[in-house]
Amino acid sequence: MTGTPLTHQNSRVKEARKLSRRSERTERRLFLVDGPKALEGALSVDGCVVEVFATAAATAEYAALAAAAPAWTLVDDRALASLSDSVTPAGVVALCRFLDRPLEHVLHRAARLVTICADVRDPGNAGTVVRTSDAAGADLMVFAGSSVDAYNPKTVRASVGSIFHLPIAVEADPGHAVRIAQEAGLLVLAADGAGEVDLYEADQLLARPTAWLFGNEAWGLPAELADLADHRVRIPIHGRAESLNLSTAAALCLYASARAQRP
Repeated sequence: MTGTPLTHQNSRVKEARKLSRRSERTERRLFLVDGPKALEGALSVDGCVVEVFATAAATAEYAALAAAAPAWTLVDDRALASLSDSVTPAGVVALCRFLDRPLEHVLHRAARLVTICADVRDPGNAGTVVRTSDAAGADLMVFAGSSVDAYNPKTVRASVGSIFHLPIAVEADPGHAVRIAQEAGLLVLAADGAGEVDLYEADQLLARPTAWLFGNEAWGLPAELADLADHRVRIPIHGRAESLNLSTAAALCLYASARAQRP
């Protein structure tokens, strides 16, 4: 923690900055975490944090985090800004290892509530669904198909630390994710505006171990994927709105399950 702060031209800073690209993150299985709250969450996961880059001012302000970090490197303000995607950086950016594990390794018969996002593209929505899943007590969050990168800075920020609180799995084939969930004893419920089951009348289903399947923000679930679910569940629309935002719909569905599973 001593010595001259690194500049934006330093090779270590440059290598870390490359992680703004998804391809680089995927290849190296590393990502950047921005801000003290997110860093606190990352430090709660054993072996997640590799190194922390921080300004001198942030080092003085977050002394407890500095003491807990495996490596704490001083950088100047310009270097820190080059690593952060925040408009007003908090002065702390951590280099972290990926968190996800193969779906078959983390989905087990003890799970009671699982979230599967298929082809969800908006990082803010995805991060909010992670946060809601965490709040509802979900056992696992699955990013399936061509969903946004779980480690996109906006996804991580929108999760408000929840990405570090529950297991994460990435599965290229959404259909495979559904089948694995069913094999683990979970009832798969597809959130579908045209579903045959009304969410308000689904308590008996929701009380069972459940995996919720959510689709793309714009076009929802493909018919062939929704057909793999055990039931399609609709959220009643009482006004004139055409539909609900994905993260809002996910919150309603997940909390309906949480209520039914915790009488």
